[in-house]
Amino acid sequence: MSGCCGASGAGADEAPPLHSSIVAMVSLASGIAANHPAMGQCQLARLRKAGVPESQIATVIEIARHIRNEAAEKLSHAFDEAAAGAEPPAEATAVQDESCGCSATASGQSCC
Repeated sequence: MSGCCGASGAGADEAPPLHSSIVAMVSLASGIAANHPAMGQCQLARLRKAGVPESQIATVIEIARHIRNEAAEKLSHAFDEAAAGAEPPAEATAVQDESCGCSATASGQSCC
């Protein structure tokens, strides 16, 4: 991958590259989740130019923000427990249904 908005050719195994709109969606979501200062403007422009529906772009943004916010809440909670001297909770080993353990977004969209 080159730069924030471009995809290079096929990898060493010569698999076809991801479609540029998929690369832009992944990049947009990861930038939002990581609080990247560029705010995904390059990816938004690429997605709109490619004709990706605004509803799909909005879904990507919603999921990315949800993951970012959920991670921040869990980190804050873990910090608060550690600061209070509490034992860290044991990791949940059983995953219910086909969930990855995250909650749904405000609109009910699954993040996994």
